[in-house]
Amino acid sequence: MKLFQNKKSNLFLAFLFLVLSIIGFMVKLPSAFRHYDKELHSLFYFLAAAFLNVLFAKKRFTRHILIFAFLYLLGMSIEYAQEYSNQFFRKRIHGRYDKEDILSNLKGLIAFSVLWVVYVGVTVFIKRPTKHNEADNSQ
Repeated sequence: MKLFQNKKSNLFLAFLFLVLSIIGFMVKLPSAFRHYDKELHSLFYFLAAAFLNVLFAKKRFTRHILIFAFLYLLGMSIEYAQEYSNQFFRKRIHGRYDKEDILSNLKGLIAFSVLWVVYVGVTVFIKRPTKHNEADNSQ
């Protein structure tokens, strides 16, 4: 399957979703979702980690760590930008800097990382040749 194998289209998709997510986090949540803010943060970062790992990391641990760090730092940057935007525009367009949002982002990233490590570990274990299979192949 050729899905997600073109580097240019992967970079374009990642950039597009990055821009959309930054815009989305800079605007206030509709009132119907405000009670679920922390859960939405965790869910977004879980899905963002999954999306970027499918596009770029595949089963490479180093890339997974880089994606984890990038998303964590992005979440912190967005929180600082939200606070700064309220001062810059002299009008409240978003909430305040919230440590709990950063913790929720981290929870989503950790949840995906646990799932990813288990998945990669199982697939590597299953695809690992056994001594019995090697003996059959040599005959």
